[in-house]
Amino acid sequence: QVQLVESGGGLVQPGGSLRLSCAGSGIIFRLYDMGWYRQVPGKQRELVAAITTGGSANYADSVKGRFTISRDNAKNTVYLQMDNLKPEDTAVYYCNGNRRRFGAPFDYWGQGTQVTVSS
Repeated sequence: QVQLVESGGGLVQPGGSLRLSCAGSGIIFRLYDMGWYRQVPGKQRELVAAITTGGSANYADSVKGRFTISRDNAKNTVYLQMDNLKPEDTAVYYCNGNRRRFGAPFDYWGQGTQVTVSS
């Protein structure tokens, strides 16, 4: 059974930092591209940051220079370091793992973790 389990969300003041973690099980983690998405009520889920199996990262323009995605394949874990947080970063953050095998997509999601940025 595939599981992606996020942790590390919470309430933080503007300008503060949080580190999200996503632990994967039931998959060969190193073969999956990993990503962090976020969603607020009434809006579509949006990509925040992604990292390939080779370690290449890309970011949404809104978080560039403030967020850093990384992965530790030995621990089957992907991280999202969030610095200089802003109220507009408030959302539920979801971990995603995806790959293609023999042309077929494999796409998995975690249950989400709430991040609230407020004074």
